[in-house]
Amino acid sequence: MDVVRRYNLLCGGGTLPPRWGLGFTQRTKKLYTAEDVKNEADEFEQRGFPLDFIGLEPGWQSKAYPCTFEWDATRYPDPAGFVKDMLAKGVRINLWTNPYVSPDSKIYKEMYPVSGSHTVWCGIVPDLAGEKARKIWMDKLEQEHVNIGVSGYKVDEVDGYDRYLWPDVATFPSGIAAEQMRQTYGLWVQRTTAELYKKRNQRTFGLVRASNAGATSFPYVIYNDYYSHPDFITALINSGFSGVLWTPEVRSSSSSEDWLRRFQSVVFSPMAMINAWASGTKPWTFPEVENQIKEYAMLRMQMMPYWYSEFARYHFDGIPPFRAMNLEPGFIPEQGTTAKLSDANLEENPYLEAVSKEIKDQYMAGEYLLVAPMFKGQKERTVVLPKGDWYDFYTGKYVGNGEKITVTPGLDRIPVYVKDGAVLPFMEARLHAPKAGEKVNLEIRHYGKADGSYRLYDDDGETFDYEKGAYSWRDITVTRDKKGKLKGAISKAEKGKPNSIANVTWKFMTEE
Repeated sequence: MDVVRRYNLLCGGGTLPPRWGLGFTQRTKKLYTAEDVKNEADEFEQRGFPLDFIGLEPGWQSKAYPCTFEWDATRYPDPAGFVKDMLAKGVRINLWTNPYVSPDSKIYKEMYPVSGSHTVWCGIVPDLAGEKARKIWMDKLEQEHVNIGVSGYKVDEVDGYDRYLWPDVATFPSGIAAEQMRQTYGLWVQRTTAELYKKRNQRTFGLVRASNAGATSFPYVIYNDYYSHPDFITALINSGFSGVLWTPEVRSSSSSEDWLRRFQSVVFSPMAMINAWASGTKPWTFPEVENQIKEYAMLRMQMMPYWYSEFARYHFDGIPPFRAMNLEPGFIPEQGTTAKLSDANLEENPYLEAVSKEIKDQYMAGEYLLVAPMFKGQKERTVVLPKGDWYDFYTGKYVGNGEKITVTPGLDRIPVYVKDGAVLPFMEARLHAPKAGEKVNLEIRHYGKADGSYRLYDDDGETFDYEKGAYSWRDITVTRDKKGKLKGAISKAEKGKPNSIANVTWKFMTEE
């Protein structure tokens, strides 16, 4: 953990998203119009589903593959008015794009001399390692998107290899080799777009198709078009070793069971997202599990103080908010053994021993939570508990200590377990993340029998003023009084520092 932590700090500390970035997001169908988007946002509101930002897919542009970066006048006749109306509903807009410039874009002629020798999707490739290409692209995005209130981007098609992007023989004005440019292009698009918002003192949170070393501080989550639910969880886990974030996004599903299982996972991930660009799916697409979906969507919102504090630890301390069991104190690697090695020839395959000890289907979420997703068709699963007492997240009941347990949670529950003495800050369920300066009521939950503590982070949730000291940590403690009864306390708000707390109540989850 210390190696991972120090690496993240070396790279600038983990990203600290805006609060709204940790809410719920829906990516709409690729050819939606402004009215379609507004109607969908209204339906979220009417049905009581939370929604903080909507992602527009390729159809918002006049041309995509390659891109003009210009609004389609038929679908979005008044972009500024549309974005303003959505912000008034409490919903931000995130735009899909790739960085490859269409001949029909107004910046094509200016960008051509500072682009690579080969095209992608028949569009020129800006040499983003060069200052001029970055400025042309930034100016375009700023003038036509950011200045009217667009809150972020999803940058596609920046992953690949010799066949998919440009070949090794491609050249760029900056002199950077084609292979290196391929491997770092995801970093360049993150850096370029992140700078747009940083200079406005405005945080963003978006999606990127590929990243690389050094991306820890960039406000992006990786996604892709591969769609195995178990492998998505493995990717989420492995990302924690390398300073990047991964979302096990929800798209279309083969059944209501598959839909709910995927949704449960995404609630305990860096970005709670349904990606309906092709399918048009919505949280209520499978009516038989709509209530369970709503329960978990609301749980995501209730847990925002916890998620926000964990991302603050990622930024200030370098601790990944989602990480492998191998980084958890008390975890015994031998617990993960799933194969008998007595008959294996380790001379022929020395990796067998390491692979047999992997646990790639459960992970730590923040300081206190162990998440063990269920997959389609599973009725039960094994969960490996590190040393120490662990308790059920939903009931507070004791479940085990340093052992393997087999659980049958039923369709309504994703197994989640909590450390002894855990202190989890919840807020009231709501449809949108708190705005800057808005106060919320907290319910602080304690699990187990041990005394507990937690550091609750607070700032305005939207700007970079925290870099100038405009933030606070509130110490939450749970101890026993003289009669042995648990009691909670929270440190006073520091004068002149952010304070988003209205009232505090306490809930002791484990019966004495």
